Amino acid sequence: MLQRIWDVTFTVSNLEQAVGFYENALDLSKKYYFPENYAGFDCGGVEIGLMAGIPQGSKEGIPSVNFLVVNIDETFRILQGRGVRFVKGPHDTAWGGKIALFADPDDNTLQLTQIDWRKYFTVCAQG
Repeated sequence: MLQRIWDVTFTVSNLEQAVGFYENALDLSKKYYFPENYAGFDCGGVEIGLMAGIPQGSKEGIPSVNFLVVNIDETFRILQGRGVRFVKGPHDTAWGGKIALFADPDDNTLQLTQIDWRKYFTVCAQG
């Protein structure tokens, strides 16, 4: 049956621009790049794929990719310094996470998550 997530692929309007964002702003390791239609990046064993093919526009309601981080405030500052556009800055959740939402050049929603594991497991045990 299902084993794990192999990849998450976004369709983007400008592949070169998107590759620059994921490689430079997010500092992900590029696995391969086919300039005519696809690029793949490694993110802890899960591939983030970028596929050329759509006009730029709003992606309201589209699922997001969630990046686990150790220190969200530090990561937030670094990414802001690289020009990353945040939709919502770091904020606490009821389940023990601290999250921040940002967007890539095509308005795909991305999320940073720092988890207080003790609170997370306590809340999950009660729920």
